[in-house]
Amino acid sequence: MIDDAPAYGLWSLVILNSAIFIFFAFSFFRPQTERDWRSFGAFSAFLVALFTEMYGFPLTIYFLSGWLQSRHPEVDWFSHDAGHLLEMLFGWQANPHFGPFHVLSMIFIGAGFLIIAAGWRALYTAQRQNVLATSGPYAWVRHPQYAGFVLVMFGFLLQWPTLLTLAMFPILVWMYARLAIGEEREMKRQFGELWQIYAARTPRFIPALSSVAAR
Repeated sequence: MIDDAPAYGLWSLVILNSAIFIFFAFSFFRPQTERDWRSFGAFSAFLVALFTEMYGFPLTIYFLSGWLQSRHPEVDWFSHDAGHLLEMLFGWQANPHFGPFHVLSMIFIGAGFLIIAAGWRALYTAQRQNVLATSGPYAWVRHPQYAGFVLVMFGFLLQWPTLLTLAMFPILVWMYARLAIGEEREMKRQFGELWQIYAARTPRFIPALSSVAAR
């Protein structure tokens, strides 16, 4: 029996998946300030670009098809499963959804969303009390929500790498770093020495191994 179901051109799935994940991220992040909306908008653009290639038009596969076909002629590169490029390139022969890169991607994505959600709760509580957020994930890093967005994007890159999202990723990381620096200037003006003490002992994005071991 021949499966004639299209692998791409499924624009309804592009819209549906983009909407689901954007709403999911919105419910965790809940942007309020202009800076929040900029960071959330950039993350949303990453998701739209990802799902456009995942279900709409496989630009990366078309662009690399000659090289891919010459190296792996046994693979139907225009099938949907072939979009899991890392599984295909490393010779995973079974269902790519159970491949090592896909499983690892789900861990990164899940961890990212959990950090975003926990960070929002800690920040919301601190803002209501007009104090500096230092609890929850803020005890580990100064910008857990930005770190969470980076983890989610990295997870999606492991699952379904594309030329566009690979190009966007370092730009978005740089943007989050710049937004974080701007927020820190505001926190320093608002909390003064208290912020300086907190910043001196808490890394910006990556937890210190010594603090992880201590806990």
